[in-house]
Formats: sequence, C-alpha cells, structure tokens
Amino acid sequence: MTTKVHAAHILVKTEQEALGILFDVKHGKDFGVVAKEKSMCPSAKSGGDLGWFSRGQMVKEFETAAFALKTGELSKPVKTQFGWHVIKVIEAK
Repeated sequence: MTTKVHAAHILVKTEQEALGILFDVKHGKDFGVVAKEKSMCPSAKSGGDLGWFSRGQMVKEFETAAFALKTGELSKPVKTQFGWHVIKVIEAK
C-alpha cells in the first residue's frame, strides 16, 4: 500500500482552465513549464513540485486523487477549496 507520494500540481481557478492544462500536458507540453506559467500556487516556481507527503497532510479531495494515481499518471481536474488542480505523481512508496 502506498504510504507516501511525491507529486506536483497545477492550481487554477476554473475547471475549464484545468481541462485545458490537462489537454496540453497530455499532448506534449512539459508539466513543469506549464506549472510555472499557469499555476496560482507558490509551488509554481518549482514546476508545481510539492515534494513527498503522507496521508493526512493534504486536503481530502487532493489526497484521495494523489494516492489513487500511479507513478507518472495525471489526475482529472480535482476541485478543492483552493481551486482546481491537475496532479502528477512523480514517485510513490
């Protein structure tokens, strides 16, 4: 069972923006570059990298989505109180 995830994300205001980002990344745009250009999160400076986290460290919706992904996978847009996220799992253990 996955106990820790190393993930990156891109945070935007609307589901429409998140869907556009998901499309762009799935069609070849670099996740880190898109994060730096579009994400509202301070993690944008580091390409959206959030580092390692365990269960209980992120808001529930974000955590549920992140822990359901396999290494290298992208989430569908995930809504939290902060906005809409596209999550990419870099590693899991």
